[in-house]
Amino acid sequence: MTDMTLTPAIVLAATPATPEVNFDFAARRLVLKGESWPENAAAFFRPLLLAVETWLGEQPANTAPLQLHVALSYFNSSSTKLLFEFFELLNGFALQGTACELHWYYDADDDISEEFGQEVSMDFPAIAVFLKAELSAC
Repeated sequence: MTDMTLTPAIVLAATPATPEVNFDFAARRLVLKGESWPENAAAFFRPLLLAVETWLGEQPANTAPLQLHVALSYFNSSSTKLLFEFFELLNGFALQGTACELHWYYDADDDISEEFGQEVSMDFPAIAVFLKAELSAC
């Protein structure tokens, strides 16, 4: 099932400080990939969060799950805060009946990133979290 709205995809190329963004709303697949240490994380992430929140607010519940794929080789503390806002947003919609999945990719040697994914699964129980120990698989 695909999104029948006219919500355009959001595609941003990665920069040295920001991740690649590919939010394909029609496919219900959102991707963040690369590194995230922007000077102003809020300025980077908040418009993305607003777009997702607006789009999800227009979707009927009980449709195909929304999939968020995150493969960040590095993210700073301000990015962490905004990622948690993103997960909180998805958790809220999941509690209202919109199935949401987080596919968390990490390097198998990166215990910190793996533990972060585990923490997300505990802090946001309405989101189905899938931990994938292969960063390049995203």
